[in-house]
Amino acid sequence: MNTRLIASSALASVLAMGLLSTAQAQDKPAEKEKCFGIAKAGANDCANLSGTHSCAGQNKNAMGADEWNYVAKGTCAKMGGKSADEAKAGMMKK
Repeated sequence: MNTRLIASSALASVLAMGLLSTAQAQDKPAEKEKCFGIAKAGANDCANLSGTHSCAGQNKNAMGADEWNYVAKGTCAKMGGKSADEAKAGMMKK
């Protein structure tokens, strides 16, 4: 009886995983873009443009021009941020 319980539990798990992966495949992932100049101190998503750090959460100053966060595509300008090209151009002027 114990073997039968283990076998049915394993089968149920396999079937459940199949249903979960099918449901996830149908969801359309949200498109994101990097938005520079909006990251709060310690809340950036990854390395900055100037190369002073290479990991998330390491920026020291809020709203640094070379720091970025992922945002929903098309919302960066509304938030007062810049694209990567705009941020690079702004850094070269200084």
